[in-house]
Amino acid sequence: MSKTLLINKIYNFYLKLFNKKKYQELKEKIKEIENYEHYKKIIDPALKKTSDLIKNKNNLSFLHSGHLGDIIYSLPLIKEMAKNSKCDLYLQVNKEIPKEAHDLGHPFGRYFLSENAARRLIPLIKKQNYISTVQVYNNEEIDINLNLFRDLPSNFHTQVHSSRWYFHLTGIHGDLLSPSVDIEPHKIIKNRIIIMRSLRRQNKLISYKFLNEYENPLFLGLKDEYEDLKREVKNLEHYDCIDFYELASIIKSSKIFIGNLSFGYALAESIKVKRLLETGANLPLVYPNGKNAYDCYFQNNFEELFDKLYKFKI
Repeated sequence: MSKTLLINKIYNFYLKLFNKKKYQELKEKIKEIENYEHYKKIIDPALKKTSDLIKNKNNLSFLHSGHLGDIIYSLPLIKEMAKNSKCDLYLQVNKEIPKEAHDLGHPFGRYFLSENAARRLIPLIKKQNYISTVQVYNNEEIDINLNLFRDLPSNFHTQVHSSRWYFHLTGIHGDLLSPSVDIEPHKIIKNRIIIMRSLRRQNKLISYKFLNEYENPLFLGLKDEYEDLKREVKNLEHYDCIDFYELASIIKSSKIFIGNLSFGYALAESIKVKRLLETGANLPLVYPNGKNAYDCYFQNNFEELFDKLYKFKI
């Protein structure tokens, strides 16, 4: 360790102990410098390359490694860009999450996107007429790497709506008020209360017990997620979808969708059904855009807004 580095470490330690305000100011200044250097080295060249490609190519390829919800939130961008270009989407499977960001509660474990999940998603993406090709990535040449949003020097928990990550990467802004997922309603399962609530990102101030007073709540998530909510909602049923096309079609034909920040809510938001998002002040990552949709932090609002959407006919 150099003498200068040692002196800096001692100085920082001293400030942390005896002058917390100045220590915090110094810490923020160092972070600001690091963010700027990262932007100039990594982000700025990528943004310029993307801008040139958008201006000069009429056939663009996109790469995304997940998570599932992140892929869905990228669709408004691709839909907008498809007005002027042929768009192909490649799904990168089994890309490892950095160890420091591992989420043991995530169903794909140490990966952003499993191959099985990608295969179940492809039938849904294929139905979107603004995407020419969708397939699992196999080292094809890529124009726009949508995974770059993960390299942005920012805190995702204090950031704008997830779809806007991609708007800022490209300078192209899509329409968040209109559907970005076009799907036919399910032919059998109709007019149900549809729930998808992950075990992650639950608001502990909110309970679903009030749904015992309603008929036909149907859970579409994983078995352990269903069993967790079944403790509160005794009349809850579970349905295991064939693939994510069927999942989306059931959401499309629902009476109302309710859930927390998850793949299910991403679909409900993109289809623009009546929807209610369980969220919280520490989870501003996603929020409803458009009509017949609300997000809630507190129980009283949760129940009242659910009842309002449930009774409202569109």
